[in-house]
Amino acid sequence: MTKNNTKYIFITGGVTSSLGKGIVGASLGVLLKDQGHTVTLQKFDPYLNLDPGTMNPYEHGEVFVTEDGCETDLDLGHYERFIDKNLYRVNNVTSGMIFHEVLTKERRGDYLGNTVQIIPHVTNEIKKRIMASSQTEITDIVITEIGGTIGDIESLPFLEAIRQFQFENKENCIHMHLTLIPYLDSSGEFKTKPTQHSVKELRTIGIQTDILICRSTNPFPIELKKKIALFCDVTEEAVIMCQDAPSIYDVPLLLKNEKLDQVTLKKLSLDYKEAKLTEWKQYTDIIHKEGKPTISICLVGKYTTLSDSYISVVEALKHAAAANACDCKINLINSEDLENKKNISLLETCDGILVPGGFGDRGIEGKILASKYARENNIPYLGLCLGMHVAIIDFARHVLHLENAHSSEFKSTTSNPVIDILPHQKDIKEKGGTMRLGAYPCKIQEQTKLYDAYELNSISERHRHRYEFNNTYKKQFEEKGVIFSGTSPDQKLVEVIELKDHAWFVACQFHPEFKSRPYKPHPLFKSFIKESYMRKKLKTQKK
Repeated sequence: MTKNNTKYIFITGGVTSSLGKGIVGASLGVLLKDQGHTVTLQKFDPYLNLDPGTMNPYEHGEVFVTEDGCETDLDLGHYERFIDKNLYRVNNVTSGMIFHEVLTKERRGDYLGNTVQIIPHVTNEIKKRIMASSQTEITDIVITEIGGTIGDIESLPFLEAIRQFQFENKENCIHMHLTLIPYLDSSGEFKTKPTQHSVKELRTIGIQTDILICRSTNPFPIELKKKIALFCDVTEEAVIMCQDAPSIYDVPLLLKNEKLDQVTLKKLSLDYKEAKLTEWKQYTDIIHKEGKPTISICLVGKYTTLSDSYISVVEALKHAAAANACDCKINLINSEDLENKKNISLLETCDGILVPGGFGDRGIEGKILASKYARENNIPYLGLCLGMHVAIIDFARHVLHLENAHSSEFKSTTSNPVIDILPHQKDIKEKGGTMRLGAYPCKIQEQTKLYDAYELNSISERHRHRYEFNNTYKKQFEEKGVIFSGTSPDQKLVEVIELKDHAWFVACQFHPEFKSRPYKPHPLFKSFIKESYMRKKLKTQKK
């Protein structure tokens, strides 16, 4: 039994993947938090990796990093952005973590020689993780998303665990199921059969849906809600329509209109008062306002065929654009394309250039050329992690004229390793979870672009890297106009560089995109978009 009055909401998905369980959960979190409830969210992923840190972005999308240095699923980024709350290691759980813990206990002899099985050992560990997020702080409501789709063999232990958890905590749990209501153009009909089968699949493992969230391309009639309620054994008010929206930030408002929060709180026996969502409405009003000026930002990366690989960067740009009362058109440019110098024209129409983080040497020369182009043409530039490394390499090669200057990450034999591996990282062989991860402090130098953005002398930002600026070259860079505007408190590590004789050229070792919020844009992104907007206005005036 739960040791407090915390309520638990479990969200599962059916029919197909990518329906948006994370956005629905985060949106519900927004509604409940606005009514004064303390809310947290957690993601249970069925894959066997310990975390997504070693997974290919093409397959899994962005790796989101928490304050305490856990490499997590990108849905945690949505959770943080929506409920405006930092999450931690306990908020992301994988099958790999569960099995690793169970086997560690078995090797230690914790099970006293008993046969180790999925039930009860694995399911007990899962139930323990469900409780963990509410035990670190006082929490009224925990929203838990179960990754994957009903019917996936790998998610069965999680489903069995939440079935057991509800049986043990009947008054404190509800099940929410997200499903698809397809519309067939050929017959002009919505179809409920996939939803019926999905709910039936849940029933076979002992889970009865309390609330059905029905994704659809178009709004469907009330008669369809009645049909779904009848065939799926839920109340009519608990059939919630969630149609496609222009923006993910419209979803909390759509679900509020469907009274999802009211139905949820009723089923949890909690008092309801109408959510105002004042700041949320103000933000959506801004992003949908017509006639705003549009600026063009070139995002130069290597995973540009999949925007989820840079989802936090993309969202941070949108937040900053809204704060500057403009729209931001993001041009995803494959850095490999820039390695053919004929394609440098791809950058000619941009108002700002951003180079995000990444690993591996593929496309690295294209990123270096993007930094060089921004530097030579006085275009606002924001470099994130690897984006700082390529800016350092460009400056070393083309301003300091250091022959073969490079990062030892990409060329271990370089005679001028301006970017080099952290000393304590040199003997590490395992790749997963061994980088400099999580929040670290940064000291800011006054009278710099960095200080103008933050208006603070000290900040904390999240990191995910192994390589740093090589301080051997620091004096040479300073003599040619590089300002080391942000450093670790002991000044041993360079956190931020900027160029003295440039409109706005800032590159940081950390990942500021992880801390941006819809109506609280990150200071660096806000300043970058402001300068890009000013450049666009000046160009327009000259014409």
